[in-house]
Amino acid sequence: MQNLAQFLFEVGYLKRVRRSGWWLLGNKTPESVAEHSFRCTIIGYLLARSEKVDASKVIMMCLFHDVHEARTNDLHKIAQKYINLEEADAKASQEQLEFLKGSVGKEVEDILSDLANQESMESIVAEDADILECAIQAREYQVQGYEDAIDWIERAKGRLRCESSKKLLSIIEHSDPNEWWKKLKDSDK
Repeated sequence: MQNLAQFLFEVGYLKRVRRSGWWLLGNKTPESVAEHSFRCTIIGYLLARSEKVDASKVIMMCLFHDVHEARTNDLHKIAQKYINLEEADAKASQEQLEFLKGSVGKEVEDILSDLANQESMESIVAEDADILECAIQAREYQVQGYEDAIDWIERAKGRLRCESSKKLLSIIEHSDPNEWWKKLKDSDK
């Protein structure tokens, strides 16, 4: 149980690891990896239902896809050009999962391997959820005045593979991220 407690503290560290790509826009306080993973998991669930694949498997992939960043940090695309990120991520994940002995560690290891190999439909949906979450965040930052965030949205268009992801992105890129609360505020009149 001590190892499990330490793993949970490590996972909690993701609340302090900032998503570094947004620094390129001049955003000094971007969302954390934990915040990204939370919305990615919800997106993953919804996409899994839409694509009619195993939602539990997609949720697991989304929950664990960036846990290694507690050790490797979140590196933006420019930094990734100079580092063998796949190797570093795999090593960090392997060491982290040693704490989760037995069937739990094996289950997470298998899920992450499936996600990395991109052979199952669930792994494709989970990857789309990750990309789509970043595009949604980009749209939010764009509306906040970070106009160059459009680059993240444009890049997402070429990377999404599921039809429901592509449709959702086409709506998101032209939507006001604040519309949901404005409608609620207006309905009180």
